[in-house]
Amino acid sequence: MSKQLAARARVVREVRAFFESRGYLEVETPLAIPCPGLDLHLDAFEVVPAGPPASSAKAPPRFLSTSPELQMKRLLVDGHARIFQITRAFRAGEIGERHNPEFTILELYRANAGVEAIMRDTEQLVARVTGGAVRLGDRTIDVKPPFARMTVCEAYERFAGIAPEETLRLAEHDEDRFFFVLVDAVEPALAKLDHAVFLTEYPSTQASLARKKPGDPRVAERFELYVAGVEVCNGFGELTDAVEQRARFVHDQEERARRGMPVYPLDERFLEALDRGMPDSGGNALGLDRLVALATGSTAIRDVLAFADDEL
Repeated sequence: MSKQLAARARVVREVRAFFESRGYLEVETPLAIPCPGLDLHLDAFEVVPAGPPASSAKAPPRFLSTSPELQMKRLLVDGHARIFQITRAFRAGEIGERHNPEFTILELYRANAGVEAIMRDTEQLVARVTGGAVRLGDRTIDVKPPFARMTVCEAYERFAGIAPEETLRLAEHDEDRFFFVLVDAVEPALAKLDHAVFLTEYPSTQASLARKKPGDPRVAERFELYVAGVEVCNGFGELTDAVEQRARFVHDQEERARRGMPVYPLDERFLEALDRGMPDSGGNALGLDRLVALATGSTAIRDVLAFADDEL
């Protein structure tokens, strides 16, 4: 398939028009940052700035952003209530049909809005740029709102025969098995559906920066959207508690060290912003390359990249 660059440009225009029509402000945040996040499943590219020419002092390292999340949340604290960004993100070792070490990410955040509001924005955006249907060969996937919702526990029970309590136990005590079932049974079943589906209520051990669900702290306000088996986004009802967020970060630092992974510093300015008070908010990180690919009838992002990593 030839590169779908004109279609890509159209989708980017549609994305901007969508958010501007809903009162969102487009923002830009730095790409080289002191902390790229501490997610156990992501590794960053390190860049080492040179010190001043007349000084022997070594400047602290910077990392290429894996996501603009922490900086955008600081903007929420500063009073910017609806913001979005289309930017580059960098994740080491991510190569494949739906991965590239450098890719385009769309992130959006809404203050005083919950996870349901973010899911509604997301499904309306996807419907707008696809016309309500994704066509992959002979298949047509319905992406007209509202999208189906299915909790992680429901999906594991339906597609892998695993009871909810066991799913929660695996997520906490046997993460490798938890992800094996996700990749081996759940995601292939989702890929066969003829409609989009939000996978919701991830176990709280997989919460990342999402808050725990009020009334059921075993699960978190985290969702992912699947279309034809493609994971399009990762959204949260955002954690706003600075103490809990610091504890999660420290835990992830310790776990990265235990696994022999690079250990990144804490983003103290982000934690200070949380301590000042972030409003209840929802947010989402969407793989724009994946959305463009689906809109053009493909699941391979290289079809909509001017140059994939192996073409450089």
